[in-house]
Amino acid sequence: MSRPLDLVLLWHMHQPDYRDTATGEFRLPWVYLHAAKDYSDMAWHLESHPGVRAVVNLVPVLLDQIEDYADQFATGRLRDPLLRLLVRDPATPLTDAERAFAIDRCFRANHEKMMKPFAAYARLHDLHRLFEAAGEDARREWLSDDYFYDLVTWYHLVWTGEAVRRNHAVVAELMTRGAGFTHADRVALFELYGLLVRDVTGRYARLAASGRVEISTTPNDHPLAPLLVDFRAAREARPDSPLPEAPAYPGGPERLREHVGLAFASHARRFGAPPRGVWPAEGAVSDAVLGVLGAAGAQWTASGEGVLVNTLRRAGRPVERRVEYLYRPYRAADDGPLCFFRDDRLSDLIGFEYAKWHSHEAAGSFIGELEAIAAAAPADETPLVSVILDGENCWESYPYNGYYFLDTLYARLESHPSIRMLTFADAVARPASPTRPPACTVPLPPLVAGSWVFGDLSTWMGAPEKNRAWDLLAAAKTSFDAVVASGRLSSDALARARRQLAVCEASDWFWWLGDYNPAHAVSSFESLYRANLASLYVMLGLTPPPALGVSLGRGAGHPEAGGAMRRAT
Repeated sequence: MSRPLDLVLLWHMHQPDYRDTATGEFRLPWVYLHAAKDYSDMAWHLESHPGVRAVVNLVPVLLDQIEDYADQFATGRLRDPLLRLLVRDPATPLTDAERAFAIDRCFRANHEKMMKPFAAYARLHDLHRLFEAAGEDARREWLSDDYFYDLVTWYHLVWTGEAVRRNHAVVAELMTRGAGFTHADRVALFELYGLLVRDVTGRYARLAASGRVEISTTPNDHPLAPLLVDFRAAREARPDSPLPEAPAYPGGPERLREHVGLAFASHARRFGAPPRGVWPAEGAVSDAVLGVLGAAGAQWTASGEGVLVNTLRRAGRPVERRVEYLYRPYRAADDGPLCFFRDDRLSDLIGFEYAKWHSHEAAGSFIGELEAIAAAAPADETPLVSVILDGENCWESYPYNGYYFLDTLYARLESHPSIRMLTFADAVARPASPTRPPACTVPLPPLVAGSWVFGDLSTWMGAPEKNRAWDLLAAAKTSFDAVVASGRLSSDALARARRQLAVCEASDWFWWLGDYNPAHAVSSFESLYRANLASLYVMLGLTPPPALGVSLGRGAGHPEAGGAMRRAT
């Protein structure tokens, strides 16, 4: 029998706020698409394997948008143009703008795994490429409205999860037919999406109530916490990192405390009690951030392995053998939260590598890695392995949305004789037995600020366009503070402006800036960021500065290059 090992799996679910403040319209559809594909599938796998325990991190701004979509499905007052196109009455011909919109949106998927397996959908793409070369006039003449209705239908079909397809006949029926979808077909698909979106939060709440899942949170709008508090945090891991022109983000510590407070209140409202743990946005931490989380009552938090390595090296501690430092909790201060650090290699194997493997071989490899860690660990403690990764975007790269991999992995984990699955709350409680001594809790030296990406903060600060984005945000916050101090905003206007400021502080806007990112993603995110800042100025009764009319960057790369290793929307 192999030696004991404790495993914590944390799946992080997040999307930034895609709503246009002025109109309430959703600029991008990723929240409801991921709800139908990934959030639903991930819940199904957890429901189907009662021996599995896991942490699911749900960011409040994601839950806000899920509730917004649930209202849209329930009332029919649709604020997402893609949903409106899905159920559009075909009695009136499509406009040129609607046709162009369908082409722009409905091929945004992993073509290898989400298009090529479906010949009818792939044929629609082939026709698009043919008429793209022939010109707009040819496309207008030869492609009927039926083409575009089939296209939007197929796009929504491929964005359903594999477990969804196996449990809801409408998907299999439409995929089998392949073409010629009627308005009634599209309405049936719309209604299925509504069912899935409306039940997302409830499914995870029921899993949490059963004790099989711990739900954790993130500061409300997913701000990059160490930089919000102090720009100089970027230089703790990279001393030569260029900083923005602004010396600091005005009132940053107070803003972080507000994001944390809102997250705790959101969690208590939705799940009946405050969260026990916090996964900070991108696992980005600093000593100041740990202080804020501890003061809010967080029992645990987590970050990337690189942060721990940098911290231990600065403290002069050895980091040659991972089994001697990584697989244990660290105490930030006498009364601070326990800190756990992700096994970057194991987490990235799931996130980026195992999609290329046969599911049984991938699951076997993962189990073998865990057994090797257990065998090499000190005899007087049980290693605690933290595997933390995105629970949504990586499945686009897997065959069948990761269905066979997750099903096989969960089955092998829940039946393994010496691997015990825990939540971080379990680990805080230090479960033990005579045959399973707990992992040793170690005092944490002063942190070197960083994140799960390379152990530093370069994905969000340092490049010229990223620093310019921070300067624009700092300037807007200075204007916000001046207007608030004047007292000329009503309580309602102040609440709206404060909410808009929080949206602008999200980490995602800075993530996507950079030449290594794909052009369509950079364009979507940076234009929405500038629009959000402009809306903030309007809410303050000010004219947006001309600088907000200038693009921050174009992008020219692939989302897995140069550090942007996660989101492939």
